[in-house]
Amino acid sequence: MNSAVENVITHTIEGLNQELRQISVQIHDNPELGNREFKAHELLTNYLEKQGFRVQREAAGLKTAFIAQYTNGPGRRVGFCSEYDALPGVGHGCGHNLIAISGIACAMAMKALLEKNLIQGTVVLFGTPAEESTSGKIDMVAHGDIQKNVDVAMMLHPFANDCLYALMLALDHVVVEFFGKASHAGMAPWNGINALDALMQGWNNMSMLRQQTLTTNRLHGIILEGGKSANVIPDYASAKFYARSVTKTQLAELKVKLEHCFQAAAQATGCQVKMTWSQNGLVEDVFTNDAIIMEYKKYMQEEGVEFPSRADEEKTTTGSTDMGNISYVVPSIHPGFAINTTAANHTIEFTKAAATPEAHEYTLRAARCLAKTAASVYLDDALYQQAVADFKKGKPQ
Repeated sequence: MNSAVENVITHTIEGLNQELRQISVQIHDNPELGNREFKAHELLTNYLEKQGFRVQREAAGLKTAFIAQYTNGPGRRVGFCSEYDALPGVGHGCGHNLIAISGIACAMAMKALLEKNLIQGTVVLFGTPAEESTSGKIDMVAHGDIQKNVDVAMMLHPFANDCLYALMLALDHVVVEFFGKASHAGMAPWNGINALDALMQGWNNMSMLRQQTLTTNRLHGIILEGGKSANVIPDYASAKFYARSVTKTQLAELKVKLEHCFQAAAQATGCQVKMTWSQNGLVEDVFTNDAIIMEYKKYMQEEGVEFPSRADEEKTTTGSTDMGNISYVVPSIHPGFAINTTAANHTIEFTKAAATPEAHEYTLRAARCLAKTAASVYLDDALYQQAVADFKKGKPQ
């Protein structure tokens, strides 16, 4: 990459330092749950409009989604993603305030290059709500907003460690409902059909299934309703479960086994069972594009960051992200960056870490490297062609 391009990226992001810090802190200190990120949505879209982006609000029919674009004409189209939803009871325990500003930093750096005609094409910033709940990127993919607007997509995610290939699992969730028959629990329990017993038996079946499934699979859940009175045989019980696997093919197999757990419990107790999987469809595993991620790795190493081997990284199972759904429609990367904490995501400790000046500086460092990676995609025909070839090969399932 030529020095002029690198200098523009570096100076643009450095020049935005204070503005990005203010945006990050404002989002962090005003946590909003998925699909209710109205303050963050207004803050981000207003800022992008003032910076000269063409902004489409309520993208894909989602009240807090947006698409911001800037172009200088025909050419490659690179997209970035910003997230800004928080977690109930934890706030920004996944650092989405940092993801929000990393997307802005990269988009602004590309806009500066486009304005100077150092690259040709279009930059797009996708505002993607509800990553922690209803997975807004699924809607945006289904609506065609991603694949119609960009050729490549990228985003960053804060963790305790820098990573390139840590496993992001395919995920689906199911609400399980058991229907039985109420009866007096002391006077005539034999006349009842205990829906809670059915739920607990299904739960135990699931727990035993864990022993007979892949170590990379995950099954976990909560009880939603277990009855209204201890003196009445519950005629209704429900729970919500998540199922996760390394690939969507493995997840399909796991889901069938999980359904069998609850069907068997229903048969054993005489209850009826209803299972309702996510209406939006599953969150897909992340299909990391090898050519693009190696470009990002190069720039991070130039900043002094070292990564474990890919084999070691792939031994680490993290969580799930709807960026996986984007990664199956356009070549994509979703690297993680450290923010100077040992805390795990989704904890109060990580929430505190995501607000620190150190986390901000690490975010801007990663954003510089991601912006340089994007610039390479615009400028390097061989890199882009290899990225497309890697994408077309598909991910082993």
